[in-house]
Parts: sequence; C-alpha cells; structure tokens
Amino acid sequence: MPRPVTIFTGQWADLPIEEMAAMTADFGYDGIELACWGDHFEVDKALAEDDYCEKKHALLAKHNLQCHAISAHLVGQAVLDNIDERHKAILPDYVWGDGKPEGVNDRAIEELKNTARAAQKFGVDVVNGFTGSSIWHLLYSFPPVSPQMIDAGFDLLAERFNPILDVFGECGVRFALEVHPTEIAFDIYTAQRALEALDNRPEFGFNFDPSHLIWQGIDPVQFIRMFPDRIYHVHIKDAIVTLDGRSGINASHLNFGDSRRGWDFRSPGRGGVNFEEIIRALNEIDYQGPLSIEWEDSGMERTFGAREACEFTKKLDFSPSNRAFDAAFDEEND
Repeated sequence: MPRPVTIFTGQWADLPIEEMAAMTADFGYDGIELACWGDHFEVDKALAEDDYCEKKHALLAKHNLQCHAISAHLVGQAVLDNIDERHKAILPDYVWGDGKPEGVNDRAIEELKNTARAAQKFGVDVVNGFTGSSIWHLLYSFPPVSPQMIDAGFDLLAERFNPILDVFGECGVRFALEVHPTEIAFDIYTAQRALEALDNRPEFGFNFDPSHLIWQGIDPVQFIRMFPDRIYHVHIKDAIVTLDGRSGINASHLNFGDSRRGWDFRSPGRGGVNFEEIIRALNEIDYQGPLSIEWEDSGMERTFGAREACEFTKKLDFSPSNRAFDAAFDEEND
C-alpha cells in the first residue's frame, strides 16, 4: 500500500490553517504535517483549551487530511543554541521572554516537553524538530578546537535532552531530529554521536531529509542504511550543488535563491537527490510512515511547486516485491 504523501506547513505559516488545509487537499495530498507556529498547531492552546485538538481534527477531516506528525523545529533550535537576537524572530513571545539566554534555553526546554504532551493529546506519536547546537560555531577548527570543547557540546545534549525525552517517553511520543547544519547532528558521524550521548534511548531518532545531506557530499541512502531503526519520519526535499569555479559550498553569506551560491534547495525531482534509491532504501528498512514534502525553491512559484511535488512523490513511491523476480523460472521447472 502506498505511503501517505503529506506536506509540511512550516514554509506556509503565513497562511491561516483553514486556508492551508483547503489548499493541501486541492493540491492532492493525503495529509498534512502541522508546524507548531503560526496558527497551524499552537502548543499552549492545545494544552489549555479542551476542544482545541478536537477542532483541529474536525478541520482536517473536512478536507480528508491525515496528520501523522507535528513539528517543533523553531523552539527546538533554542534548546542547545547560544541565544542571540536571531532567535527572537522564530520563538513565541512567551518563550523569548526578556531574551536573556539562560531563560530562553530553559523556556524552550519546557515548551518542547509541552509539545510532547500536546502531541499525545492530539493523537500523533512523532514530533519532528531541531535541537540547536552549542558547538556549531566550532565547525572549522581554528583557532584550534580541543576535543574537550566538542565533548562538552554532546554532554550538554545529554543534560538538556534527557529530561525532555523522559516526558516524550511518558507520553508515548518520539522526537525525530532533522539532521541539519546548525544542529548537534548534521551528518552521519555526528548523528551517531548524538545517539551515543543519549544512550541510544528509543525516544530519540531522526526525521530523514536528504536535502541537507547531499550538498555536504553525503549519500542520503547511506544515512538510511546506517540508522534503519531510527528513521521515524521522512521529508521529501531536494537540493542541488551549483559549484562553478567561483561559488563555494559554504555559500558565501549569500541568501537562498542567489545564483552565486554553491548550492540551493530545489523542488522535488528538480535537484540532485536520487529519490529512486531513497524509496528502495526505505523499502529495505520497512519504513511505512508518511513521505512529507518540505517544499522550498526560491526560483519557483510555491503553489505550482507544491502541486507538482505531490504528483512527483505519488508517482515515485512503490512497494517492495513480495517475491523474487525470477521465481517463475523455478515454478516452471518444478
């Protein structure tokens, strides 16, 4: 049976959820991955209002939409990050507060715990998101970075996320980190180290997104095969490397959509990701969850792109075979 094709609403939070739900259905999607910002899924209201989740389900049912996950990328970023003025733009006012870094970190931790409680109340068992990182700025080791400084970053992950994951466990909800630059885990080896720092506890896994791996030179299929039991959710998102002899892979402080960048995001099927091999790898690990399109392409009108991406993904997906292709030869010889 084909996996449900959903759309992540993070890049559409400028639209009211009523409008977004109607558009999602019109585009042809089976479901929707609700972002925990805008009015798409409000954690505080979900916990405070008895009928909030019921009303949200009624809206989705009106448009025949499933929901398998909610996503807390923005507040998750503030759990481990060294807080600065950038975070004010992505956090709810009640998490930002007075902006003092320690308080922001503390309130983000509590909000992520509450997100698990809200997910349980809403009836989904996966929360996608970010962790942030206190050591991302140490990526290039000059001035020289000691191993102890990197160790401290993963120790902080354990210190701050274990209590969060305790609540996730109590709620029967899993946290799926989107492995991504600026997070504590941004490639295969840091993902492995993050799991080890958290003693491989089952509440912590990954929201697989190939677009953040391919431009780093990592084969996304190898990520799936490295962590077959930790792929809790999947984003369908594409990217392309555009190095031309002048551009650099670090993107030169140029914004997305600038043709001088060394890489950029693309609508699914229009970049460099080999989605055929990804589907085959997902079949190998028996992943049955949604294929959720996170649509980003600065060079394409988004409603055209989202509709095309839905059609592309539905055509792309296929089930594994339940028999060997040459079994008929054996049957003929019996």
